[in-house]
Amino acid sequence: MKIAWFCIPAHGHTNPTLSVVKELIDHGHEVFYFSFEKFRKEIEKAGAVFIRCDDNEAVMEDQGNSDRVGKDPVYAVTLVVSSTLAMDDWISLKLKELQPDLIVSDSVAYWGKLAALKHGIPYVSSTTTFAFNRYSSRYMGGSLCDLAKMLFQMPKMNAQMHRLREKGYPVKGVLDILQNDNQTDTIVYTSAYFQPCAETFSDRYRFIGPSIRPITEPYPKTAEKTIFVSLGTVNVNQSLMKACMHALADTGWQVIVSLGEKAEQYDDIPDNTEVHDYVDQMAVLSIADAFITHCGMNSVSEALYFSVPLVMVPQTKEQSAVARRVRELGAGIQLSEETEPAILEAVRRVLSDPSFKNAAEKISDSFHACGGATEARAFLEEIGSSLS
Repeated sequence: MKIAWFCIPAHGHTNPTLSVVKELIDHGHEVFYFSFEKFRKEIEKAGAVFIRCDDNEAVMEDQGNSDRVGKDPVYAVTLVVSSTLAMDDWISLKLKELQPDLIVSDSVAYWGKLAALKHGIPYVSSTTTFAFNRYSSRYMGGSLCDLAKMLFQMPKMNAQMHRLREKGYPVKGVLDILQNDNQTDTIVYTSAYFQPCAETFSDRYRFIGPSIRPITEPYPKTAEKTIFVSLGTVNVNQSLMKACMHALADTGWQVIVSLGEKAEQYDDIPDNTEVHDYVDQMAVLSIADAFITHCGMNSVSEALYFSVPLVMVPQTKEQSAVARRVRELGAGIQLSEETEPAILEAVRRVLSDPSFKNAAEKISDSFHACGGATEARAFLEEIGSSLS
């Protein structure tokens, strides 16, 4: 089977897919992975043929306006449409050359889904966040005001749909782009237990569990309790990071901090604290007793895989949805305020109350019970065999 795979330029959306790609390659399938130069090495290591999309990156990513994408639906839809049309001729030519049996596209790499629609190629969504439908989307916390704003702006979004239809994309409305229904074959990188409202999804959704990379070198545990602090790699809340370090300074615990970059900018680092640009997160989480996190889906999944309870500081709607689910299942608490006393109290609470660890272990069990890359490969093969 020949597969064209599309992804956005983000580690959190790319990394979980690589074990599935390797599994497919190892079983004789071909994968042509449309991505960006900084991901080439890992994609080729997995065995896929890398197809460079960097010439279109400025259109798609629009890094200077990332906040606006999340807050302005018309702007977000316009960006998606402009990105798709900018790549239209190029993607069409590539697909004509490759003649793939299947397109797998990240759930927010909408140009992959649209290309499948336009060229009549079977489509599978790769969802590295929670799967969202009209039930689980409530976890994103949309208000009536948000709904009213969306309805008010619908004419402008419909104008963008007209741009797509003029180029041969068979879309009726914006939901054709943004939403998958129960007839959409979908790989979800979590368990049905952790997925909100899992019972509302059809059996065309396969919950394969998180993609967990093997630990290559153990991380030394130097104290009775180890606290890991990581607030992501993009727009790190520097004041909160410093508050975390100072709050945990006199505890005698081992505190490991991952900044993403620019660790050298920090001074007055407490004696019990290690500050790094990057760490092997799997190795650190395997020895951690608590994790202070911004609630990125991958970080939370990795922590829960190792049964680590969480202290959560979500920064976006998507991260808030993850935090809400963790709270529901009892595996962590959300920080009430970003002060040193509140941080210390929250960490002490998740360490001292065994219910948090027990809840994290239950989620971990559900992850371990999933079929992982093997199940994803079997699912894609099942879809492929139904086409012949």
